[in-house]
Amino acid sequence: MSSLKTIIRLQKWKLDEKRRALAELQSLADRLQAEIERLKEEIAAERDTARGNVEYAFTYSNYIQAAMERGKRLTQSMGQVEAQIAVATDEMAEAFQELKRYELAEEERLKREKEKLKRKEANMLDETALVGFRRRQQEESSVES
Repeated sequence: MSSLKTIIRLQKWKLDEKRRALAELQSLADRLQAEIERLKEEIAAERDTARGNVEYAFTYSNYIQAAMERGKRLTQSMGQVEAQIAVATDEMAEAFQELKRYELAEEERLKREKEKLKRKEANMLDETALVGFRRRQQEESSVES
């Protein structure tokens, strides 16, 4: 196995790792977004309940403060995850480009080897034809003498 093939395998593994990490971050972002949406729905439901019940309206302000704080933390977490996704996407793109460079180098190496083999085969065929030509000439000279 050529050293380029080994490097290509390593780069493919690295690229797969980058893809997995990005997928995990995107999954986390999806979960955070779902949690944010769930919190918005919960706040709306609690607001409707507080409007209909005077006794509950007194505790609603404490609830809304806690819910808003939770929403703020979720939004901050979402921002951090989005930043990590951007970094992971860039890293994955770099890993992909590096893999492609090695794959192109390997293709070029194989192409050169194939051309070298073709030249060698052509030289062997030329040599065989030349040997045959010389034999025929010797046979013709022997027959003439």
